[in-house]
Amino acid sequence: MLVSDSTGKFVHSSRYLHIEAFGSLSLTDLELIADAEKLAQVNRNVDYNVVKISENKEFISFLYYPDFFNQPFPKLNTSWRAELTGTRQVRKRSYADSFNPPILHRKELLLPLEHTEIAKFQELTSTAEALGLFDDPSRIGFQNQWKKIIAAKGYQLIDYEFVPLGNDLSKFDKADNLSPSDEVQRHLTALVRYGFSAPVQLLARFGFLDGSRSVFDYGCGRGDDLRGLQENGIQALGWDPHYAPDNSKQLSNIVNLGFVINVIEDINERIEALQGAYSLAQELLVVSVMLANQKDSKGKPLYDGILTSRGTFQKYYTPTELEIFVEQHLHEESIPVAPGVFFVFKDKDAEQRFLVGRSRSRSNLLRAASQVRSHLSPSKAERDAARYAEHQTLLDSLWQQWLETGREPDKSEVKNLPQVLEVFGSLPKTLRFLRNQKDDAILETAQKLRQDDLLVYIALSMFEKRKSYRYLEPSLQRDIKAFFTNYGTAQQAATELLFQIAQPELIDAACRNAASKGLGWYIENESLQLHTSLVEQLPTILRIYIGCGTALYGDITSADLIKIHTRSGKLTLMQFDDFFGKPIPKMMLRVKISFHKQEFYFFEYDNEFEPPYLYLKSRFINEEMESYAEQIAFDNQLEALNLFDLSGYGPNPPEFIHSLSLARWKIDGMRLIRSQSIPNLDTPCGKYFTYRDFIICGETQAKTGLSNLPKEADSYTALYELATNILDPVIDYFGMIKLTYGFCSIEVAKEIPGRIAPKLDQHAAHEKKPNGKLICERLGAACDFIIEDEDMEEVALWISENTKFDRIYLYGADCPIHVSFSNFSSRQITKMKLTSNGKYIPFTTNL
Repeated sequence: MLVSDSTGKFVHSSRYLHIEAFGSLSLTDLELIADAEKLAQVNRNVDYNVVKISENKEFISFLYYPDFFNQPFPKLNTSWRAELTGTRQVRKRSYADSFNPPILHRKELLLPLEHTEIAKFQELTSTAEALGLFDDPSRIGFQNQWKKIIAAKGYQLIDYEFVPLGNDLSKFDKADNLSPSDEVQRHLTALVRYGFSAPVQLLARFGFLDGSRSVFDYGCGRGDDLRGLQENGIQALGWDPHYAPDNSKQLSNIVNLGFVINVIEDINERIEALQGAYSLAQELLVVSVMLANQKDSKGKPLYDGILTSRGTFQKYYTPTELEIFVEQHLHEESIPVAPGVFFVFKDKDAEQRFLVGRSRSRSNLLRAASQVRSHLSPSKAERDAARYAEHQTLLDSLWQQWLETGREPDKSEVKNLPQVLEVFGSLPKTLRFLRNQKDDAILETAQKLRQDDLLVYIALSMFEKRKSYRYLEPSLQRDIKAFFTNYGTAQQAATELLFQIAQPELIDAACRNAASKGLGWYIENESLQLHTSLVEQLPTILRIYIGCGTALYGDITSADLIKIHTRSGKLTLMQFDDFFGKPIPKMMLRVKISFHKQEFYFFEYDNEFEPPYLYLKSRFINEEMESYAEQIAFDNQLEALNLFDLSGYGPNPPEFIHSLSLARWKIDGMRLIRSQSIPNLDTPCGKYFTYRDFIICGETQAKTGLSNLPKEADSYTALYELATNILDPVIDYFGMIKLTYGFCSIEVAKEIPGRIAPKLDQHAAHEKKPNGKLICERLGAACDFIIEDEDMEEVALWISENTKFDRIYLYGADCPIHVSFSNFSSRQITKMKLTSNGKYIPFTTNL
């Protein structure tokens, strides 16, 4: 968890501060730090510059970041962890020679609020967040992984600047003294890229690179994006004034003006480039620029930008600046889709389809789409079925389109209209045939889904205060007419929904309804928590509620779980290290969004502090997900262990791992299996004993001094099961017992005088003979014990009535009893009778 206040950054109950923030600490805290400094033998501002104070004040760590102020994400050089209680131990770790040292994020939170560098560091953090670099916090804590994440997003980090791979300022820049009159080398900004640039990645993400559209790269540089697009079957061409000046400028569906206008020093040429690129776009122009909060201090002022040491010009924009620049010179509204990347639609129908598409619930279409009606007469049903089978591809395509629109498709919308007319004569006849083959309930469901999608789109457009369209896209016009009669009625319905999200009782009722349909885990009058892939199946009011959170925060699809707070007007997003790959994933990021305050609260977890676990994950997914069967089996197995209270958040990770280990369990993939480790003999075996107690309790072992150690890991597990299932309950009820005979190895068994039965008595647990066969095939484990001042027959009776024992042997009311536990419980009770020759023989099986 990460939060901040005026005195530092709090991560998982510990507080981080830079030494310049010590003025905000109490005298008690300063005295603790002084004590820890003496204990660790470190000097402030020499050995360390960041301190971490645990919540209980029992531990203080000193961290040394040599380049705290000089590097954007400084590397940890050395750390000391001083224990102020108990052993007063100090642990030191050096990362000086590490190839992948820890790095520090959000360092502005460690400084006093009045510090002069706060604004600079905040800009860096804001940019990183906007680029989605914190989407997977499990990989950001170390230098190498951090660089890979940045590169994967289409950027690289140079000093305090995130440089798009389409517009790199070389890290080898020198602080040369350049004259503003020096010629600007624009072509030097084009770099070889090893992946698609950020704007091209976004085009792919939003479905524009499906092969149906042509792309023109205006200012293509060395053509890396072009080659990648062409290799993927995309019709792509490009022009560049330096690298491809002889190429002609082509009209295309999409034009990419990627990091071009920010390298043009002449404002008029900049405008010409923008307008020229837009003139070639038939559907969409993508404009990408360097943002002002990525500004590098190197270089000299030149016009409205800087001249770098390599002779390249850079103009750094703010998002508002770019919006104004685009609207002023194109007279069009831009849509921000990522930091420094904007979509400008020339085709307003396409723009509306883009915005509507972001509100569509595709997964609800439609599990029963292939159902065939059976009310027709047998002969006609057979004829129609044969005809359907003959033209199935054509009809399935039309049926899918009908479901997606939620209404009868118009002729202009049918992709294969000529083939439809050739086979059936007319579109209405075809639709009637389809309706006879399908279930009307499916169409009714599709109608409702499409109507809800439109309400979500309209409501969010109103919430975001987007400019109204003069004309609706034709398909959207047909939607409005079919579902709402007119646009005014649709707006009124959307407005009512917007007001409803402010009513807690309606949100709570919608959450309860969603949970009843397998969409998440609902807690009465508190919250609904579910996986993000299920969001589009939620009731309309909840989709709008989440959509408003999206408008405030940004894209939430990188989160794994969403928690809707039904009463407080909040939304929480959670991300885990490997949600589907692990049965108990670790939470790495939590973001709480307050609609009322328009604020966000970030709670981050890093590698130094154990992230919390998500228990009973099957609650938040459902049976339609591929891993659900394995997950619910695991959850059931975990609950059946009865080791943990999972009614709330469950145990913390160290407690969970420790308890699981003590109980001789481990996680293996999506299963719980028995541990194959050999525990320390002094490890607890149940509540009252250790493993050593079962090994040394016998008379023969005490006399001979033989080690009597189990060799098989399963023998230790069997002893644990005996202790927890039989002995612990007995002691809880009767008080402490005295062990008289416990585990017996082959070596000890050979030294025991008198008649014993290792093949039957289970004292050998799971041990094996030299030939590899089990000594006792009954498995489990056994011990003999007595309780002072208790009738052991009554004790045996209580065991039989209150435990799942395997076998009990009674030797008399004042003698030790023999009891065993096994997974194959026989529940056998045997009274032993002492014969005249001094031997015990079975007497009765009744108490």
